[in-house]
Amino acid sequence: MSEVAMFELFKSRVEGAGAQVHRVATRQEAIECVLKTLEAEGVGSGATAIWAESSCLEGCDTQALSARVPGLGFTVTREAAKAARVGITQMAWGIADTGTLVQDGSGVGQRLASALPWTHIALLDARQLVPDLATLLTKVDPTKSAFLGFITGPSRTADIERVLAIGVHGPERLVVICVDDLEGGRL
Repeated sequence: MSEVAMFELFKSRVEGAGAQVHRVATRQEAIECVLKTLEAEGVGSGATAIWAESSCLEGCDTQALSARVPGLGFTVTREAAKAARVGITQMAWGIADTGTLVQDGSGVGQRLASALPWTHIALLDARQLVPDLATLLTKVDPTKSAFLGFITGPSRTADIERVLAIGVHGPERLVVICVDDLEGGRL
């Protein structure tokens, strides 16, 4: 499957699960997309957000980002995650045929920032898309990833009288930002 076809399949599956997908070329464009999403979510106008440690942030002036968006923090604690309107994390892989994000949640901050806030912004290097679960399993090194989290769309359940409820066990909104070159263009 070509990279273009794989991305289009991934995008259609993610959107089919009720999430948004944006595609940008560079890390800088991804950060700008995150900041626009935070503004739309009211961060800086009373709401807060947490951004879990990731390679995307290496070399970034996080103080400048916090000054630009008051309420944006980079220290992830259980209390901060529970209070945050938005959590931002970086995903390890994306599975095209299911629209699933795969998180290396070995660090607890990744799990907290993706599961407790009402909105989850997930950054994904587009080069980390794989066609299916079988391909993903050939790439995972169990000695380096102690915990993998699989995320397909916003949190949903229908276990109460078979009535669909969104956001009961996790974020009610998922925004996926696919970046053609997430590791390049260090700030």
